Order: sequence, then C-alpha cells, then structure tokens
Amino acid sequence: MTSLTLAAPKKFAWTTLPEAAAPQQGEALVAIRAIGICGTDFSGYLGKMPFIQFPRILGHELGVEVLAVGDGVLHLNVGDRCSVEPYLNCGHCHSCKRESTNCCETLQVLGVHCDGGMRERMILPAHKLHPCNALDFDQLALVETLAIGCHAVNRVQVTTSDDVLIIGAGPIGLSVLEFARAANAAITILELNAARRAFVEKHYPGVKVAAVLPDEPAFQVVFDATGNPNSMSGALRFARFTGRVVYVGITKEPVVIDDPLLHRRELSILASRNAVAADFPRILAMIQSGRIDTRPWISHRCPFRELITQMDRWLLPDSRVIKAVVTL
Repeated sequence: MTSLTLAAPKKFAWTTLPEAAAPQQGEALVAIRAIGICGTDFSGYLGKMPFIQFPRILGHELGVEVLAVGDGVLHLNVGDRCSVEPYLNCGHCHSCKRESTNCCETLQVLGVHCDGGMRERMILPAHKLHPCNALDFDQLALVETLAIGCHAVNRVQVTTSDDVLIIGAGPIGLSVLEFARAANAAITILELNAARRAFVEKHYPGVKVAAVLPDEPAFQVVFDATGNPNSMSGALRFARFTGRVVYVGITKEPVVIDDPLLHRRELSILASRNAVAADFPRILAMIQSGRIDTRPWISHRCPFRELITQMDRWLLPDSRVIKAVVTL
C-alpha cells in the first residue's frame, strides 16, 4: 500500500506500508478518497509545527469510503461516505471524563501526533467516522476544518449582540466566520492578503473586511486565527473592556501579553483546541442543508501522486491558495 511520508522538513518520500488488516471489533477499514491540506500540514512540512515529529504521515482532513467494518459497528455500512474525526482520545482521563475529549491528556491527532491519512487505506475506530452519503468526498474532507471554527465560537458562546473581529482569513478564520455568522453576530475580518480580502467580500456579503484597523477597543470578541505571535499579542488591543480573546491558531514562539491592558480591561483569554464529536453531525447537516457552502473554498486540487511537486508551489504568496484538496 502506497503512502507519503514526511521524512524531515520539506522532504517527502513515497513509502510502501503493509496492507491494512481486517477491522477488529469497533473498527472500520476505509479508503482515503480526499485529503484537505491545512495550515498544520504546511507548518509540519516547513518544520514549524510543534507537535509533529519526523518521520510522519500527514493528513487529518479526510473524506473516506468504508470498505469493511468489524463486529459491533452498527452505524456504518460498506460503501458509506464519511468525514473523519481525527482526534484519538483515551476516554478515561480527567478531560475525557468531563467530555472535553479534544483536550485528552494523551490525545493523538491523526497526521500530527501519529500517522495520518496520506495513504491509500487505513483502519480507524468506527466511532470516529461520521457518515453522510449526501455529500461528496471533497465536502467531507473539509468538515474537520469547519469543526475548528465551530468549537472556537462555542468556546465563547458568541451571540447576536456581539461585535466579532476575526484576524486572518485563511481556512481556519473562514471556519470561525461561518459559525459567528450562524450566531448572527456583526463580523469584521482583518486580513493583510488582498486576495483573501477579495474572497471574503465576494462570498460573505455583509461582513466588513479591512487590511488595517484603528488601534482601539472596538470588539467584544476577538478571534486570532493567524498562528503569528505578534498578531496574537496585538489582538488584545482590539478587545473592548470585559472582552474575550480567543487564540485559534498556534505558534511555537512565546506570545507577549500586555498585562496592564489585560487587567485594566479585565479581558478573558481563551485557547481553542480541535473540536468535539458533537460538532461533526451539526456541520454535516449544515452543509447538506446549504447553510454552509464549502465549494468556493477549494481553490487548488491535485491527484495524490502529484502532491510532492505541489506543496512548494502552494506555499508561494502568489499561489492564492484558499484551500487545497488532494484526491485519491
């Protein structure tokens, strides 16, 4: 079975894995049909993702087809199309017992802490598969990206009365935008990249878009989706007194906090990590109903065999990548 392994930063290698075994009780054998490439994959490729060790098979945004199921699996049938919840949690630690499975103390995220989906087939826990035969594999591969935004918005319980600022209009920022919009909040996007600003203006009428903003507290909720330590540090200055700041992006670098500002405004800073199982069926239903349309997001695609040659191209500023999808 063919797989693509990231052996070291910027060094992919084709490898041959043993064929996936028959699924055991509670498992499913799936064929990988679509892989979304996200910021984590790009960061891992560049050697900047703090949780990735080499060698690693990347790929956690997956649209898959069920090939076989083990004993006790009742919610799946052979041939089902599924989105994958790539967060492998233990089920018995402090966080899992509190239903915060996204913060499992021994969490293994596919393609990050353990090998992921850049391969032809793999065995997965069946309860991590969310079937929806009404959607295509590209749509299913983007559900996990949307789940990140869904969880981030849930973290601060955005309401209609909130003025929301989202810093960064990459896929994670767009996923936050989708769910802030679902909460009927007033939304402003701060984005330096002109192409991404144009994308938001075209596809999200009613959302304010800016390249720069006045240095003043104008927003009750601020999401930073950049993963840039300078941006994350500066996000606090946009938050109103008693406001909330949510770090959705992640960085290896220290983030400097202006403590007098933090205390004077009595701000709340929250981290948002991954998502939880309940987010996936909600998102599947929203895509199926048309409340979310991910099709404009997919700006680039390629067959699996061409991925090595495409990664460096997609990283170029003039590539204008919103979302890249690999097909198998």
